[in-house]
Amino acid sequence: MPDRIKFARRIDHIEMSGIRRIFELVQGMQDAVDFSLGQPHFETPAELKAAAIQAIQSGFNRYTVTQGIPALRERLATELARRFGWRDGSVMVTSGVAGGLFLSMAALVDEGDEVVIPDPYFVLYSQLVRFFQGVPVLMDTYPDFRVRPDMLEKLITPKTKLLLFNNPVNPTGIAYTGPEVAAIAAVARRHGVFVLSDEIYEMFSYDFPHEGMLRHHPGALLVGGFGKSYAVPGWRLGYAAGPPEVIEKMIMLQQFSFVCAPSPAQAAGIAALDLDMTPQVQEYRRKRDFVYEGLKDRYEVVKPQGAFYIFPRCLGDDDQIFLRRALEQKVLVVPGGACSRRRTHFRLSFAASDRDLERGVDILNRLARG
Repeated sequence: MPDRIKFARRIDHIEMSGIRRIFELVQGMQDAVDFSLGQPHFETPAELKAAAIQAIQSGFNRYTVTQGIPALRERLATELARRFGWRDGSVMVTSGVAGGLFLSMAALVDEGDEVVIPDPYFVLYSQLVRFFQGVPVLMDTYPDFRVRPDMLEKLITPKTKLLLFNNPVNPTGIAYTGPEVAAIAAVARRHGVFVLSDEIYEMFSYDFPHEGMLRHHPGALLVGGFGKSYAVPGWRLGYAAGPPEVIEKMIMLQQFSFVCAPSPAQAAGIAALDLDMTPQVQEYRRKRDFVYEGLKDRYEVVKPQGAFYIFPRCLGDDDQIFLRRALEQKVLVVPGGACSRRRTHFRLSFAASDRDLERGVDILNRLARG
């Protein structure tokens, strides 16, 4: 055994997720109000469970082709064509959206490539860019958390390879209208910047219909998935849709990494696309309203339009001090510094029971009163 293990230098470019750290902390706490991890609180639909059980019992437990079973890929392509008019591309099934992001970054980002990331951002984005030796270029979107074309124009350089776009946004809950997405897409096309659009929360758009990047930029790469929309985050079922040459490289990389997405989950994914999740979305709209109305008088906060997060400003502008105070009251939130260059806010997931939301909002307001 060597006295000291010599790790690959690339591992020094990343660090443990602040979100997962909070999630692990709650495992040992009794009667905690957990607003940390972003996963649906509602039960997996019975039809989806039945489809997965049927797949398992019928023996559909072996490897599938790397790109995913044809029936699921065809259904996804049909849905994208129906919703966004997108037809000129390829679709593959990935091991969750995280898997799709990993494969796409591996295929696209070289050492020194600049990747524009709106800040605040999902924690995985900057970590993956660094892992593949790219350069995250953070676009400050405070205080309203919206990307604007002029902001994007200023950050683009000859080294800019990619814009990592998220809609609706984790952690802020911002969602973009059609004209906004079209304007962002136009800047990217004009400068020859490839767009990677993470739309995992597309079903949770509360104030207007979700606007997909593929409608305005057919040459973009979309990653999406089933975990958030159908309450199956542990099934690791996602997809990527985009230019055939990009998807081809991602499939090749998946052969030597994830191999394929879980086969029973793929079979159940076909059934998922027939489900009407409107009642769940309406319930989350109600929860959004409750949390926003409950916090807005004591916290500086932007009303979310999508996803299931809200991103208030900490009183005192120090997320670590605020986190400690919240933990003392057994309320778990994610410090803003886990997903931003700034450390002035905190992320709250309102994918929780009404009882926990009521308790949590009450405690947070008591903290604000001092």
